[in-house]
Amino acid sequence: MLDKMRNIGIMAHIDAGKTTTTERILYYTKKIHKIGEIDDGQATMDFLPQEQARGITIQSAATTTDWKGYQINIIDTPGHVDFTAEVERSLRVLDGAVAVICAVDGVQPQTETVWKQADEFKVPRICFMNKMDRIGADFFGSMEDVHTKFGVECVALQIPVGQGQNFEGVIDLLNMKEIRWNADDEGETFVVTDIVQERKADSDKWREKLIDQVASADDALAELYLDGKEISVDQLKGAIRKETINRSIVPFVLGSARHNQGVQPLIDAIVDYLPAPDEVPPAVGLHIKRDKEERIEVPCKENGMPVGLVFKITYDQNMGSLCFVRMYSGKISAGTQIYNVNKKKRERVNRIFRINADKEEPMDSVCAGDIAAFIGLKLAQTGDTIGSEGMPVLLEQPRFPQPVISVSLEPESLAERDKMNQTLDILSHEDPTFTYHEDSETGQLIISGMGELHLDVLVTRMKDDFKVQCRVGAPQVTYREAVTTAADATESYSKVLGGKENTAGITVHVEPRGQGEGNLYTCTAKRSDNIPDEIFDAMQSAFGAALQSGIKFGYPCTDTAVTVTAIDYNDLTSTPFAFEACASQVFDKACSAAAPQLLEPVMSVDISCPKEFVGDAMSQITARGGIIMGQDSKASGEIVHAQAPMAKMFGFSTNLRSVTQGRASFSMEFSHFQVKPDGLGNAW
Repeated sequence: MLDKMRNIGIMAHIDAGKTTTTERILYYTKKIHKIGEIDDGQATMDFLPQEQARGITIQSAATTTDWKGYQINIIDTPGHVDFTAEVERSLRVLDGAVAVICAVDGVQPQTETVWKQADEFKVPRICFMNKMDRIGADFFGSMEDVHTKFGVECVALQIPVGQGQNFEGVIDLLNMKEIRWNADDEGETFVVTDIVQERKADSDKWREKLIDQVASADDALAELYLDGKEISVDQLKGAIRKETINRSIVPFVLGSARHNQGVQPLIDAIVDYLPAPDEVPPAVGLHIKRDKEERIEVPCKENGMPVGLVFKITYDQNMGSLCFVRMYSGKISAGTQIYNVNKKKRERVNRIFRINADKEEPMDSVCAGDIAAFIGLKLAQTGDTIGSEGMPVLLEQPRFPQPVISVSLEPESLAERDKMNQTLDILSHEDPTFTYHEDSETGQLIISGMGELHLDVLVTRMKDDFKVQCRVGAPQVTYREAVTTAADATESYSKVLGGKENTAGITVHVEPRGQGEGNLYTCTAKRSDNIPDEIFDAMQSAFGAALQSGIKFGYPCTDTAVTVTAIDYNDLTSTPFAFEACASQVFDKACSAAAPQLLEPVMSVDISCPKEFVGDAMSQITARGGIIMGQDSKASGEIVHAQAPMAKMFGFSTNLRSVTQGRASFSMEFSHFQVKPDGLGNAW
């Protein structure tokens, strides 16, 4: 049954029409019986009250539908840069993706971000050119934009009949037919006709180009093409499928989701050209053995050992934590015990559900290749691998960007404090880019996230969904600390607690890593049979906590490598507690000797504005210590690419609107950390 399954994501820039497209797919596959519009706050996939109020997707919603005997698992991802982590964790578990591109604006800043993420995870994709009925729509220009920006071979499977206000339908280049949708029944039925004479020459030219592009990467097809023989539609489809899966081409279909045009051929393209779970390279994991770790492949087989990845956790008021799991191998049944490889603990799967947006249907079991939600996993976190003790395979954990903005949070009364802490625990469990801690100096609770919108959404959820009464402080920048040279340190720990001696000894080496590489902990100290695993686990946990709590100012560390080179273990007196305490001390000693510096977050800013306001928009950036990186011209206006320090970007939105008469918009995402230039960045 694996060949009848598709795991796909729908990705795009904010407002390109992802959720509208998903809504139409669900309607035409009979999963919903009424089309909900985002503008009315009625979209099925945007079921959070805030998504409906703001008209944007915040959480990636999962749903399953059927089309012509195929099961399609769809994940509708957010387009706003503050929710990039949602896109990242979804792409990690998908086999294919649909990139929705606006025919008017072409490649927009966030399109570039999600495209690069899809490249990183080697996800095959097809493109749906949306909003063909909008004034200024340009199918060929936008397709050329994709080719220029990403260097991919763009293959048009359809061309438009008219564009903008004259858009009538599409010409299917495989079957050489014109298709028009009926407005009377919300596009559920469509009329297929022969191509009219005046469009015949253009259609022949684009079909010739389609065959030429596909045949250039397929020897069997190239032979038929050069011999002048007829190429059947099935042969052409087979070659397009093969080349899409190995990512040598990107097929394009088009339409207007809002006006119910072009969606059914898109669903056909998903089934025809995107891969089944067993057609993509197998997942690679680390096989954890007593003395070493070995990289192995995990083939997608229903009769293999169970291996799954928890890629998302959401909290349901009635059911508690829902863990979304992508199964890579084997089968897990409801009511059975599974092994959490990351936590090295057993857990029980109480129930398994197939999720349809915000509705769920119970399942007896879930098999390789499928996606389902588990209830009952209390220890699982995003990125954990679940399976069996017989085959403890650790799949690569998702990497999440670090939070760059913080606000203080205070409960309105002491009675609310426990409730607030519980809620923060749930939200940080759901969202790995959201963290919270108590400031040791002020006693304030500080929450951190990816942007002002991100924190605004989370605080609103706390107040509305969890009924927590709290006051919010002004946004603050989250700085980082990092070492700039290498240093070694050795520390011994000895303390008598409760009449028992506790001893430990650790030698570490710390050194800086490349910009954006993150922290790395390794232990090269020789593992011998008499040293229990608990000692190594205690050290790893303690160094992880030390990297989070910083060196001098209490900001988390970044781009820092910590290597334990030797340990002093005594059978009689060494305890995990002693090694935790020793690790904390030796970390401070080594880092203080490694010329630590304070770093500030720098953001990538993309401003879209009419030509006449480009100068004003640029001056707003440069006045805030930003650097202009480049500029693109689009039919809809100019796009300015810049970088600026996060600390100077508060209130930028208001200023930009006032100097451009409200006609400019911008998106901002974290780029990198750099040394803070005001003197604090010097070595202490």
